[in-house]
Amino acid sequence: MARHPLATGGPGVSLPGQTISWLADGNNWRGVNGILDLTVDHLEVTGLSMLIAAAVALPLGIGIGHRRRGGRVITVVANAGRAIPPLALIIILASEPSFGVNTRTAVAALSVFAIPPMLINAFTGVRNVDVDALDAARGLGMNGPQLLARVEIPLALPLLATGVRIALLQTFATATIASFAGTRTLGTIIQINQATNQEQAVLAGALVIAIEALLLDVVLAWIQGAVKPGPRTRRRWGEGRPALDSVVAVSVSEAA
Repeated sequence: MARHPLATGGPGVSLPGQTISWLADGNNWRGVNGILDLTVDHLEVTGLSMLIAAAVALPLGIGIGHRRRGGRVITVVANAGRAIPPLALIIILASEPSFGVNTRTAVAALSVFAIPPMLINAFTGVRNVDVDALDAARGLGMNGPQLLARVEIPLALPLLATGVRIALLQTFATATIASFAGTRTLGTIIQINQATNQEQAVLAGALVIAIEALLLDVVLAWIQGAVKPGPRTRRRWGEGRPALDSVVAVSVSEAA
């Protein structure tokens, strides 16, 4: 953050105590470089990256799944995208004159990172639609586009939603390191305060990112349950959710 807040608490106060005091200071939440303002920027970068990734991954995955072919190619491409560390991709793009150190570089890198889970889930969801349901729809006179729109996509919605959910959580957590590409995100708290040895602020930034990611997961879990076809049953929150703790831990460790 731009104002480099001083450590709160006396010399004998533990790091957790100083972290709580830092979070309790309203000055760290308000203003141009406050937590709330950086959260908005963080969500904007995440949302833009997801829109670009979804525009590529969902039509491609759904289209190939509808044709029932190309599964190996999808797997290879998706695995290759996941094998590239996001920070390495940001550094590579930042070194290119056409990108440089700016928000466009961060969004491009995060978009590449968000494509694999949506691509694989879209392909798998459409590809594995029950054959009997497709035969029944053909018997009713549906053609290819009608099958896709009225049968395959609705039945594939749970997997489509899962892919979007995983990609969004990963992108939100990984956007932490976008601050290294000159993009304002919550990772800015970690980056700047680490440089000034403000350990309580670094820990506070990591906690804010983790808590906001958990809240985002709650919202996504509700949306995922809402699009699930068939009778709805009450589920405990967190059932079937992605390994969010590892996603957040990896991104925070990279930012630190």
